[in-house]
Amino acid sequence: MALRSLAGRAAVVFRLRCAPSSLAFSSHSPFSTAVVLDDLKYAKTHEWVRVEGDCGVVGITHHAQEELGDVVFVDLPEVGRQVAKGESFGVVESVKAASDIYSPISGEVVAVNSELADSPALVNKGPFDEGWIMKVKLEDNEEVCSLLGAEKYRQLLGVSTH
Repeated sequence: MALRSLAGRAAVVFRLRCAPSSLAFSSHSPFSTAVVLDDLKYAKTHEWVRVEGDCGVVGITHHAQEELGDVVFVDLPEVGRQVAKGESFGVVESVKAASDIYSPISGEVVAVNSELADSPALVNKGPFDEGWIMKVKLEDNEEVCSLLGAEKYRQLLGVSTH
């Protein structure tokens, strides 16, 4: 596991990636099977937020995990770290790419999904539930309001609601 972490960090430092650094994959696939949940907010960089009280649960979208393929490693942030909206807080590595993950909100990381260390494929299996990445104590609720709703995110992806 330590070797995988080192490899992931080296890939980021030396910019060795196959995918764009922001998970900004091709958004307009005529065959997209992307799942978009109505109760979440979305970043254009394909991360999602679910507000739970004064915290935001963050993960990557179904579309992002689908584009990455089989996830083999997730670089998690440290609990207690301050993250800013738009700032890279980790890396997701798959069999075909390594890509930065950007925080869609600002605040303090209060929890991380430590199960991803041993089972990174949870991001593929359930990107909106067991594949969540971090929980952030919200600094500014307006940041959540500025994210895309489900319909706007579907438009970004070019998928219909039916």
